[in-house]
Amino acid sequence: MEERYNIVLNDISKREKASLDFINEEVVNTAQKFHESFPDYEPTPLVRLKNLAKQFGVKDIFVKDESYRFGLNAFKVLGGSFAIGKYIADKLGVDIEDLPFEKMISDEVREKLGEITFVTATDGNHGRGVAWTAHQLKQKCVVLMPDGSALERRDNIRALGAECEIMEGLNYDACVRLASKNADEKGWVMVQDTAWEGYEKIPTWIIQGYATLAKEANDQLKELGLKPSHVFAQAGVGSFATGVTGYFSSVYKGEEKPFISVVEPEKANCNFITAKADDGKIHNVTGKMDTIMAGLACGEPVTVGWPVLHSYADAFLSVPDNSAARGMRILGNPLKDDKKIISGESGAATMGPLSEILQRKDLEEIKKDLKLDENSVILLISTEGDTDYEHYLRVVWDGIYSNEAEYKYTIQR
Repeated sequence: MEERYNIVLNDISKREKASLDFINEEVVNTAQKFHESFPDYEPTPLVRLKNLAKQFGVKDIFVKDESYRFGLNAFKVLGGSFAIGKYIADKLGVDIEDLPFEKMISDEVREKLGEITFVTATDGNHGRGVAWTAHQLKQKCVVLMPDGSALERRDNIRALGAECEIMEGLNYDACVRLASKNADEKGWVMVQDTAWEGYEKIPTWIIQGYATLAKEANDQLKELGLKPSHVFAQAGVGSFATGVTGYFSSVYKGEEKPFISVVEPEKANCNFITAKADDGKIHNVTGKMDTIMAGLACGEPVTVGWPVLHSYADAFLSVPDNSAARGMRILGNPLKDDKKIISGESGAATMGPLSEILQRKDLEEIKKDLKLDENSVILLISTEGDTDYEHYLRVVWDGIYSNEAEYKYTIQR
């Protein structure tokens, strides 16, 4: 398969706008306050890469480093924990604002709830977040992982007391269906970051939980007197991209809204092909989807999120695997006094493509399409650290997934 870049521009001025009431600033404030009640809560770093921005000919590049999130090396716990918190609040008939972390994990609450088994499907990061929350609650957790998942990610989930198996022959979407079947048959509670007809409440809560990091990033930029002109968000099913897109589109309206690009691997680009078809239908990718961006290897767009992306995302990018590998190397080998960022394959899914679009002659048209220039203030989110450590070393040390593209290097001293 020839690796290539493709773009779909989405003229949002012509779209009937989906409601942002479920992801507006008030809702996200509630999610953030819930997360702030966690003992280990701290906003993750927003790293300013001044020298890289100068190298690339833009005004500023900021990277939100989610490898610091609650010691779990990825952002996903934000969604799973908030969804479980909302589920418990609903079950107890209380408001989530009256259920801080300490109360949620108390013996009193556990006695009222009885025994619960939470179940989910994951490539690793989401399942680890759900398992961590279930462990804090002293409840059971079952996690299914698609064929080819990293053993390190499986073992990290098992270390939290969850049952976790890699399902031979099943891709991510098949694991989701199996987890849903088990939940229905056994009375388990499914905590999944994708949605379908009849299963939309918990995925909506997960999207709201993810948006905590978007609010943190915006607050951190405000402290510097800045706002982003461009936001790049990677997508698997699109829940994370929905949280980011919805939040920034709610806070910044009209011409103030940043130019938002959704980035997917070309081997699992379900949101891209849905945007390209633009026929009012959801389009799926099937098969193995063997991208190195394991956290994005999802073939079915999230139903509750797609209307937001269709209404407010300005562009959809389908990118090759070697771009993510390049992003990992760039973040791990900073220029001058820029800070080093340890980013996994899915975490670097936006840095790599951005770097190539800003440097390669054959991608200059995409650069123009994305309205990138010397005044651009760009926000990226590194959604994970080295969650598959062995593979991280193979990419960053040994140079697998490299390419021979021609770049326009300008030496900035």
